[in-house]
Amino acid sequence: MTLEAGISLGSYQIDRLLGAGGMGEVYKARDTRLDRTVAIKVLLAEFSDDVEQRHRLVHEARVIASLNHPHICTLHDVGSQDGIDFLVMEYLEGETLASRLARGALPLPQTLELAVPIADALERAHRAGIVHRDLKPGNIMLTKSGPKLLDFGLAKLRMPVKGSSLDSATPTAEKSVLGGLFGTLPYMAPEQIEGKETDARADLWSLGAVLYEMVTGRRAFEGTSAAGLSAAILEHEAPALSHPFLNRVVQKCLAKDPEARFQSAGEVRELLRWVTESLAEARTPTPRGRNWAHAVWALAGAAAMGILLYSRAAPVELPETRLEVVTPPTSDEISFSLSPDGRSLVFVADSDGKSMLWLRGLDSESATPMTSTEGAAFPFWSPDGRSVGFFADEKLKRIDLGSGRARVLADAGAGRGGAWNREGVILFAPSQGRELQRVSEDGGEPGLVIRVNGQPRFPQFLPDQRHFVFYNLSGPTWCVSGLTRFTRCQEAF
Repeated sequence: MTLEAGISLGSYQIDRLLGAGGMGEVYKARDTRLDRTVAIKVLLAEFSDDVEQRHRLVHEARVIASLNHPHICTLHDVGSQDGIDFLVMEYLEGETLASRLARGALPLPQTLELAVPIADALERAHRAGIVHRDLKPGNIMLTKSGPKLLDFGLAKLRMPVKGSSLDSATPTAEKSVLGGLFGTLPYMAPEQIEGKETDARADLWSLGAVLYEMVTGRRAFEGTSAAGLSAAILEHEAPALSHPFLNRVVQKCLAKDPEARFQSAGEVRELLRWVTESLAEARTPTPRGRNWAHAVWALAGAAAMGILLYSRAAPVELPETRLEVVTPPTSDEISFSLSPDGRSLVFVADSDGKSMLWLRGLDSESATPMTSTEGAAFPFWSPDGRSVGFFADEKLKRIDLGSGRARVLADAGAGRGGAWNREGVILFAPSQGRELQRVSEDGGEPGLVIRVNGQPRFPQFLPDQRHFVFYNLSGPTWCVSGLTRFTRCQEAF
């Protein structure tokens, strides 16, 4: 059905064929009314014969035209002439991401530079009720103004194709049809392959597959046949990326169960921004003697990211609370910790010339010093919020609220941060050493968890209670680890 140059569709004069896909062909054309270059996508005749599908195409086109996002290809018009249904879109100069990836993987900074606006475009479309369902490198155009998403809404249409089957398709084919759903097999979410009802989270799976390919230059899942590729997507995990935090973002996108994925493209976008900013900061020379306050607040950002990455539940919106805490005089402005329920704050301040722990409820206007905590530093809470761990007199100590008496758990030297999980394990950084150690919440002989080439500081457990993040002062780097297995550090953090 290739159209010849010079043929007109309404006021649009065909110039030349730009490319073809499973549903139609795209032409460069001239808008004779406005004297501008446009791209026209012509639906194949087998899809134009179905009145219901034509009506759905018009509906989708109207919705997509209202998106008005800088990284979504603009839809100018929709029309029909002589049985030919077509869409009129902005003409983009550049190359598709698929063409770029044919030359190899992208550098990490370039991947992130493209990934953030792609996720933002998906978030905008999803908020408008539009699910792409065919997100892939071939539908992402790289232009001077950034990436542009193409073909929104078309893959959402259910198109039965006679004679197609899973066994006869190939994993490298431009289009595959499974269970009456259109999509491109290597980028189809498990629920799409199984013919189940899909929502925006299927796009997040596809986004993860695209990000994986951008970083590695190869697909997340491979197979010598469509059946083998489908089995890989349904049953296997993608090999890990070398960048730990970006790997967690991608792997969470690629979770088999939609409930285990991110629940919105906005979540992915914000985490990708966080990775981008952290990478930029890591490449910026840091003055010697970086203050501890910077490290602690940076740790809060890493812990927040960890919570999102290791959490399985959908995010819950909480009311925003703002307050200012005025403490007694203190020479240690970074030794503080918020209770797990968010209702109490423990911090280090002076009392009669001695530094000690103070306790304040966030609904109170005053704080109370905690007895037997003289010389305390770097407090941290137990998971139930009933006890506080801290360092003093070169020991790791704990005090149970209301007991008025602290007890020694282990030798710690000038300890630099601790964390306490629900299994009763306390992880802490002793003195100026290169180790992180663990000890029971009831005390005992400490055990080695990991030894690094540097000075680990401020460990924080992630929600799974088995993995944790910590700051390596000698890098400076952020690291992710587990209680039984160490994962490499990354300079970007």
